[in-house]
Amino acid sequence: MKWNNQKNQWSQLGESAIRVMQAAKLRRYLRDVVLPYSPQYREMFRSHGLTADDFSSIDDLRKLPFTSKSDLLPTTEKPARFKDFIIAPEPSELARRPGTICRALLHGRAQVQKELGDEFRPRLILFTTGRAAEPLAFCLTQHDINNLAEAGRRVMDVCGARPEFRMINAFPFAPHLAFWLTHYAGTEFGVLVTSTGGGKVMGTEGNLRLVRKLIPDVIIGVPTFVYHLLHQAADEGLRCENLKKIVLGGEKVSDGLRHKLRDLAREVGASDVDVLSTYGFTEAKMAFAECPYPHDQSPSGYHLYPDMAIVEIVDPKSGEPLPSGSPGEIVFTPLDARGSAVLRYRTGDCTDGGLTYKPCPHCGRSVPRITGKISRVSEIREMNLDKLKGTLVDFNQLEHILDDAPHVGAWQLELRKLNNDPHEVDEIILHVQKSDGTDDDELSHGLRDRMFNHTEIHPNRVEFHNIEEMRRLQGVGVVMKEQKVVDHRPKNGEASGASPAKSNSSANGSNGQHKFVTSA
Repeated sequence: MKWNNQKNQWSQLGESAIRVMQAAKLRRYLRDVVLPYSPQYREMFRSHGLTADDFSSIDDLRKLPFTSKSDLLPTTEKPARFKDFIIAPEPSELARRPGTICRALLHGRAQVQKELGDEFRPRLILFTTGRAAEPLAFCLTQHDINNLAEAGRRVMDVCGARPEFRMINAFPFAPHLAFWLTHYAGTEFGVLVTSTGGGKVMGTEGNLRLVRKLIPDVIIGVPTFVYHLLHQAADEGLRCENLKKIVLGGEKVSDGLRHKLRDLAREVGASDVDVLSTYGFTEAKMAFAECPYPHDQSPSGYHLYPDMAIVEIVDPKSGEPLPSGSPGEIVFTPLDARGSAVLRYRTGDCTDGGLTYKPCPHCGRSVPRITGKISRVSEIREMNLDKLKGTLVDFNQLEHILDDAPHVGAWQLELRKLNNDPHEVDEIILHVQKSDGTDDDELSHGLRDRMFNHTEIHPNRVEFHNIEEMRRLQGVGVVMKEQKVVDHRPKNGEASGASPAKSNSSANGSNGQHKFVTSA
């Protein structure tokens, strides 16, 4: 299944050919794996009168109901509901599998048992990292781990890595997709990789010591932590001339953040660094990457793996599939998954550029790509702000507005009660760490005007902090995903004034839409 411009036909096919081959692979996957061994989908297909043969084209996917995160959440009747989605054949079923007896005669019973164990027995559990929902377990078999490694190798390939590179994996040590995909990406591609665990294990100083020793070509991690790491490196006069790639995952990456990271890279001696984003989610058990592009142009989107999965773009409201180039919600169907597997999975992520099959203008691959900005829409949270005039604001837009703001390094938006009085009105505080010596009053007025012009929100005040204070506020090295939006208003009669670094309100920092207030 090796995949690059030379070794895999999928990377050079046109849309029609890709969709025909995907449909054939989907039918085999449904017939040979899903329907015999998945409790959830065996029952779903039975209740809807469907068989594998009903899927003669990709368009036939619309016959199959969607699966969403709510379908996996535990209920009183089914506290372990996620197990229904695990492909788990009984030994007696595998014994009747076509070819099993023949392979046992040719290669021996022990070898066949090992092969079946690699294919179907769970070996690794990953957990979803959504801020607003209970983490869900997803099982991977050795078959899935091999696919995970191959998907990781493709990320390296798309990003333009070379075997002689040295890479620092700065994702937190955790049972989460980002860390494990990066680990297997390095070993499968063949680069020298070392994992720091982000800020929680070695701290910023420990990461910087490793940067000095390894002099990496690639740093990969969560955008907020990578920014803080490079900012500290620049402050300390650290040199990292070998740095060629900064690869980011786990959060959105705005144009402003890309510029800031390139500027910081230049400060540590790296003159021409690619800042590339990845898009992935635990339910897919893989991630996708942007290819390098001229810095005066825009990224061409996330390069997909059509031999491993089908991606649809659907209307978020009606669920109807949309044609290429149409903005909509991303829906994912695997073509070779074992362990936990979800079909037609509604990610809750919307892309404003849609799906394209046109050859990439930067690397020439003709695999489908998700283009444009991806926004989280499945975690819509109303903040129930009263006593102030309310307005609905897309946090994705707000994050880009602040990330792209000149003179701003890091930031955090905080909601509190006035004077910490639970009966008082709400107030919005914008915490800012400056990237240069701009005057505080000038920057404060500029930020207030910038936010109001785009979102009709005026923060009640702007507070400036040094880099160490901002790291504490965002929870860098303490929480899994650094907090850009926090809600410190009392809940259920609690007293106000929780410590930002210890707050458990990170659900408010999701990529969804949030209802803020205007304090005009």
